[in-house]
Amino acid sequence: MSVIQRVLLVLVGLLCSVGVHSTPLVWQVHSQSVEAAPFVDYLQEPVEGLDFEQVRDLAESRWTRNGAGNLSFGYGEEAYWFRLTIKPQASRTSSVLLELAYPVLDKVDVYVQAHGELAQTLRLGDKLPFYDRPIEHRNFLVPLTLEAGTPVTVFLRVETSSSMQVPIMVWDEEAFYVADQSGSISEGIYFGIFLAMILYNLFVYLATGERSFLYYVAYITSLPLFLASLTGLSFQYLWPEATWWNDQAIVVFLNLVAAFGGIFSMRFLNVLPTNHPRLSQMMVLGVTTAFVLAVAGLMVPYHLLIMPTIVVAATGCVVLLSLTVYRWLLNEPMARYYAVAWALMLFGGIVLALSKFTMLPRNLVTEYATQLGSALGVILLSMALANRLSKEKQLAFLAQQRLLQEERKVRLAQEKSLVLQQDANARLEERVQERTRDLEKLNAQLLELSATDALTGLKNRAHFDDSFQTACVRAYRFEQPLSLLLVDVDHFKQFNDTYGHTVGDDCLRMVADTIRQVVTRPQDLAARYGGEEFVVLLPDTPEEGAIRVAEKIRTAVERMEFRISEQVIGVTVSVGVAARVPDQAEQTKELFELADIALYQAKGQGRNRVIGYTEHAQNAATEQTP
Repeated sequence: MSVIQRVLLVLVGLLCSVGVHSTPLVWQVHSQSVEAAPFVDYLQEPVEGLDFEQVRDLAESRWTRNGAGNLSFGYGEEAYWFRLTIKPQASRTSSVLLELAYPVLDKVDVYVQAHGELAQTLRLGDKLPFYDRPIEHRNFLVPLTLEAGTPVTVFLRVETSSSMQVPIMVWDEEAFYVADQSGSISEGIYFGIFLAMILYNLFVYLATGERSFLYYVAYITSLPLFLASLTGLSFQYLWPEATWWNDQAIVVFLNLVAAFGGIFSMRFLNVLPTNHPRLSQMMVLGVTTAFVLAVAGLMVPYHLLIMPTIVVAATGCVVLLSLTVYRWLLNEPMARYYAVAWALMLFGGIVLALSKFTMLPRNLVTEYATQLGSALGVILLSMALANRLSKEKQLAFLAQQRLLQEERKVRLAQEKSLVLQQDANARLEERVQERTRDLEKLNAQLLELSATDALTGLKNRAHFDDSFQTACVRAYRFEQPLSLLLVDVDHFKQFNDTYGHTVGDDCLRMVADTIRQVVTRPQDLAARYGGEEFVVLLPDTPEEGAIRVAEKIRTAVERMEFRISEQVIGVTVSVGVAARVPDQAEQTKELFELADIALYQAKGQGRNRVIGYTEHAQNAATEQTP
């Protein structure tokens, strides 16, 4: 359309707005397509509503002439009526198509009037199943038959929760299908590019494990799904019966575009909490908001979410573009290429958002800016990702080469010093071994001294406690009997008082030697427990064997000849025996108490005897306790 024609259309629109009767769209003999917006009158439906008869009979002054190149009223809850009169100039009947090229309109009622009568009615809209349309096409198509010299008036009632945009074109039927075929080829190329980029970047992710490619795949998967939902292709080919989801899909996929685009940009531009805490927090907030809106799109109606979704998407476009420029100024290596690719994609998104808010007219550029920009942007971003991966591999290779060179230098230096170091190590090792042997001997002596009772030469109480605990754990683990002997020298206090402590010490030494001669197994342990008390630990020994050992000790001590001057003094011992198979690892205290009870019984029965623990012995000991 020439500039002169556009000026004339504007003037006609101004004249119509001051009360001049509407000018019909003249359909010439060789007309292929005519944009109908300049010839359309519109009316905002009042709250109480209007039916077709009321609208048809309205005074001409109630109508407003559009007179512009587009019919766009933004978002709102009001319904609109549109009127278009087509006056054919051909001498024969022709078939034309009235196209409403905005496929997300909810309800479109069509009334066709010819010869002053209602000739045709249709109900269209994306709230109806796709297959209910008279012509199965992503846009709304109304077939019209134009008789020679007979004007046809088309009334449209449009109600939608999306942007009120009603782009109307009148097409020759054959011309429409030719043009639509070209458009289908273009769309096939467009979605083919996206499919190729999705598969390419997915394979790269699987090969490298770099998550930037995964987020990019999610982004370029959401973007064509959003555009397909917006242009009606998804309703036509993917979910023709899902009318509710057809609306919600626009909100869901647009928010996913914003969310995954934000995540991808953060990783690609290296905007992380470690280097840009405030920027990353802002980005995370935007991404989180987009994800929340995407989830809400599965539950909350379209008309409540579309406005915040567009605000988030438009804001995200501006923020990401600004962030790209900012990183470019900070000399981010890949930001230069990324900025060009992202600018192309964001340009399309901003133009689309502005057209929805009626800040830009709806035309070929605004409608297809997103497709064109996104296709170019996807290709450039894929190239940028591949370039980045190639540079990272190159840098890693160079770093590896430098490391190898440094490693060679270090290896040569190590080889030179290795001989000297081996000699020094050999001499040092000899000295260390000598000192180690000396220390081991000293340690063994110290351990022996620390574990030995100084008076009797038997093991002391501390060593016994440790060994007793170890033996108890072992007996519990292997379910073996463990026996304990408590040996007490009879009347030793009286012996000390009579003969003195020096003689008493000699007596204890002889008793210890006697016990040592009886207890000969390597695993057995004899120790001085304190004063005149001795303990004997017998691992893997049942009660019968323990009593035999105890009886040997008692007999040997009784036969022992302890002389003081020319006098032989008789010495006897009482022995308490306790034997158990421990049912828990920590049972030393219980076993010792049982042996002590048996020892107490032996003393109570006259001393110089061996008593094994029994329940009777315990009761007897209890009765004798004052």
